Amino acid sequence: MVGRLGLLQLDSVQAVCRSHYLPVYSRLGVYDRDRLDDWLWQSGEMFETWSHEASIAPVELEPLLRWLKARARAGRTWAGLAALAENRAEYVEAVLDEVRTNGPVTAGNLSDPRPREGSWWDGRSDGKRAVDWLFRIGEVGSRRIGNFERTYEAFDRLVPAEVLARPTPTEADAQRDLLEVAARCHGIGTAVDLADYFRISPRDARPLVADLADAGRLVPAAVEGWRDPAFLHPDAVRPREVRARALLSPFDPVVWFRPRAERLFDFRYRIEIYVPEPDREYGYYVLPFLLGDRLVGRVDVKADRRARGGTSGGTGLLLARGVFAEDGVDRDHVAVELSAELDRLATFLGLDGVEVGSRGNLATALRSARR
Repeated sequence: MVGRLGLLQLDSVQAVCRSHYLPVYSRLGVYDRDRLDDWLWQSGEMFETWSHEASIAPVELEPLLRWLKARARAGRTWAGLAALAENRAEYVEAVLDEVRTNGPVTAGNLSDPRPREGSWWDGRSDGKRAVDWLFRIGEVGSRRIGNFERTYEAFDRLVPAEVLARPTPTEADAQRDLLEVAARCHGIGTAVDLADYFRISPRDARPLVADLADAGRLVPAAVEGWRDPAFLHPDAVRPREVRARALLSPFDPVVWFRPRAERLFDFRYRIEIYVPEPDREYGYYVLPFLLGDRLVGRVDVKADRRARGGTSGGTGLLLARGVFAEDGVDRDHVAVELSAELDRLATFLGLDGVEVGSRGNLATALRSARR
């Protein structure tokens, strides 16, 4: 599954659960999250990196992502952190020495290698920024433990020596390979779609995508209704039908590049976490609902572990606070399928049941389907 996705985006918001759990759930159904975490952080097959935002990716991609670290070292990105590294080089080196000596350590367990004035780790202190910089240039790596807390250790303890010994490709070659990976994961997309997957600038990506097409690594294609040219991966499979039923994370590759989701599904989607509550259109944490090959609705959900209800003693409820159907869908059919999917999600989260609110044009049909 991770091979098909290329990476899992990380995010700290857990209105439902940590974001990296949901793309796996959407594709595999109910599974053991502890087993996933053990594999992600302890197997040596995956590593945390900055690619499509904060992500965890296969270690095989590590050489292809070194250009990001080189840009950071050159001061082309993360200017504030680069300035700290330049102006306080000895201090940053002292932080690195401590991580190498004592890692894995959490940020809170690091001692301050400068004279202490108050608490080092208050907010975005120099110490926290130093270790953040060291992470972004590849000197330290991190794992997640417990309640998603990061531990830091030397990068060569997290990525196998065999991978680290591989030659570093040129920036252009690395980006070509990443664009091909993006095409394999997408199946089809525009140059801008493919560029977004690993956060390559569209300006850089366009000529590289053309190179891939000239080399036969991508196939030029046209998609009805799309203004820009599309590119198909040569190994893409076009199924006769799609029998999908899944709630998608806001950070799922199917929808994370909003312009592509709108072009493919006529589905306008924005995350409203940072929108003041009175101004939200759909809700705080809204999951698109995929049914067949269409996005047919969306649900504002919350895992409320303090709620009491259901039949097994009150382990909490999955709250469907707002449920919305897209125009033109069979609402009764969508309600039946969404009801089953909400029950499955509640099971995955270890919750005792589902409670449907009154907000949204699908709420009445969904409550009826659950009677």
